[in-house]
Amino acid sequence: MHGPRRTLLLLVVAAVALLALATASVAVGEIPLGPVVALKGLLGLGERADVVVVQQFRAPRMAAAVVAGIGLAVAGALLQRLFRNPLASPDVMGVTGGASFGAVAMLAAGAPQALIPPAALGGGLLAAVLLGAFAWRSGAGVTRLVLVGLAVQAGLSAAVNFMVVRFPTELAGSALQWTTGSVYGRTWAEVGAAGGAVALALAVAFAQHRRLAVLDLGDDSAGALGLKTSAARLQILVTAIALASLAAALTGPVAFVALAVPHLVRFLAGPPTAATLALTGLAGAVLLLAADLVAQYLLPVSGLPVGVVTATLGAPWLLVLMIRQSSSVHRSAR
Repeated sequence: MHGPRRTLLLLVVAAVALLALATASVAVGEIPLGPVVALKGLLGLGERADVVVVQQFRAPRMAAAVVAGIGLAVAGALLQRLFRNPLASPDVMGVTGGASFGAVAMLAAGAPQALIPPAALGGGLLAAVLLGAFAWRSGAGVTRLVLVGLAVQAGLSAAVNFMVVRFPTELAGSALQWTTGSVYGRTWAEVGAAGGAVALALAVAFAQHRRLAVLDLGDDSAGALGLKTSAARLQILVTAIALASLAAALTGPVAFVALAVPHLVRFLAGPPTAATLALTGLAGAVLLLAADLVAQYLLPVSGLPVGVVTATLGAPWLLVLMIRQSSSVHRSAR
């Protein structure tokens, strides 16, 4: 099957899988509901108790996983394509750690919930500035960029852990999601604010697709075609940071999604296009929603955050990628 047709088929499959997982997430729980009853409750129909369970508890959690999965996966695709490196992703390069730092710092200051997304975005930008200061200072390569990103992520995560420990008891629980990544307890107000901002950033990302395609030709060719490469790269980088930071403001630092999903989509759908970028977003939502269902119902430990599940999957994946990257570097050096 040719590329466009295969991508279209994969889009349909991903959409159906997402619909099935979303239905399961609002139907399954301590109070099991049939799919029809759950969907009616989502629309405000049926028994009052069913409507409350679905609309106030299960649906916001499901929507948070979808929004964050889309944002993280597309951010990872943009960064990997921009840096031409399979290791480039928000969680590896410190962006999600910076977003978590900004969100927790705002909580520590007693700021209202509405300021959490802007604070997370500011934290993600702070991580990017630190990354640039330490990794690009001497014209370092991408491998050094990734290693410094891991160090930035570790340092900011340590700062988040310190603030959580210093929190009063009543605030520590609400800040805990920014140490592991969780969609538990999300509200429609939080999902709506993050979802609207992610939708805006996605529109910008798709508008920048042509610039990315020109950058794929190389800086010399892109410059010859009239593209200001430095400005274009900066704009795409800020868009990716915004997507990852807004997702982290909603769920905390969920690992693996931004790193792995773009690889999977490239393997299944081939070279990047606008359609494969849309497929990447859908696949990210499917992966994060599936991981949350696994964390809730298929593991022996109850109340496990979804970030623990994705990090467990992501650690060996990152190790394999680093080994492959190191092998390719050694082969090219010979």
